[in-house]
Amino acid sequence: MAETVQQRLDQLTAPGRLYEPAGNGAVRCYACAHRCLIKPGRRGICQVRFNQDGELRVPWGYVAAIQVDPIEKKPFNHFLPGSDALSFGMLGCDFHCGYCQNWLTSQVMRDPKADMGAYYVREITPEKMVSIAEQQNAPILVSTYNEPLITTEWAIDIFKKAKQAGMQCAYVSNGNATPEVLDALAPYLSAYKIDLKSMQDKNYRQLGGVLQHVLDSIAYAKKIGLWVEVVTLVVPGFNDDPEELWDAARFLRSVSEDIPWHVTAYHPDYKMTNNPYTESSSLQTASEIGQEAGLNFVYAGNLPGRVGSLENTFCPHCNFLLITRNGYIIREYRVTAQGHCPRCGKAVPGIWTNEPKTVRLDGWGTPHRI
Repeated sequence: MAETVQQRLDQLTAPGRLYEPAGNGAVRCYACAHRCLIKPGRRGICQVRFNQDGELRVPWGYVAAIQVDPIEKKPFNHFLPGSDALSFGMLGCDFHCGYCQNWLTSQVMRDPKADMGAYYVREITPEKMVSIAEQQNAPILVSTYNEPLITTEWAIDIFKKAKQAGMQCAYVSNGNATPEVLDALAPYLSAYKIDLKSMQDKNYRQLGGVLQHVLDSIAYAKKIGLWVEVVTLVVPGFNDDPEELWDAARFLRSVSEDIPWHVTAYHPDYKMTNNPYTESSSLQTASEIGQEAGLNFVYAGNLPGRVGSLENTFCPHCNFLLITRNGYIIREYRVTAQGHCPRCGKAVPGIWTNEPKTVRLDGWGTPHRI
């Protein structure tokens, strides 16, 4: 009898650490804000964390996607610009977004059409992951593609080795976190990209989440010192109403005026193929809203060359052009080794290299698989 996807993935697990006993053999998982109560023999909402005889088992020892990406693709614009990032993902998610572009990995064991994602599973060790990053001259490791919160134990074990090797680490996440999981990550994580998908709770409920949990995660991640960048995918007919965009911008401004806000273009995918593509004018409108709300760094993404200066970074104090971009390519870089503006001398919020001459200009701007 052929091995099922569940049987295959259940073998690639380890004892979890992000949970507490809940009596009668049940456990309360707090890797994400669903805080699933999982009884023996049952699974969490993500399907990949499960209770085996009173012990939480979690994904460990494999990747289902791995490639070297420009860090700008994540997107991070204030985190070592021009660098390569070894990006990796596992399988599973705690949301079920109808427009997910990574649904073949995120929806395994939730949508039978996605189970073919298990064919991409590659067994690997944390040590090997760090070795690959070194071979690829990638100073950053990023957990991405599926939802990294639900595979945090695996990410931490990799990040521990990466930090020892002098690398930096990041998450690309839906932000459905808990204070406990962010505290566990904080010693190893430098940067955290969060999707703010909507400012309407009813929209979040359609995707499988709760708006307040994401808002709380943005604020808490910033509070504990992670470098936070936020992305809103502007989906026509879903979250593109100007009033909703104003709500998003005002919220981010209330947390910090220095959080970079990326408003990005949607393309039809997965189960949402009837909504039209996002026009560049919509991104222009969203960006103007962010700027008027008082955010210092607003970027328009996914439409390189069609959004004017909204790909670039300017000094928030004197408006000096610090970084010129075209898509994922850095054309000019002027942030000083101290992370300051060369014109006015003010600090520019972010994580910058202390060797600006080494920043790669006019690179490929595209990922490559391992």
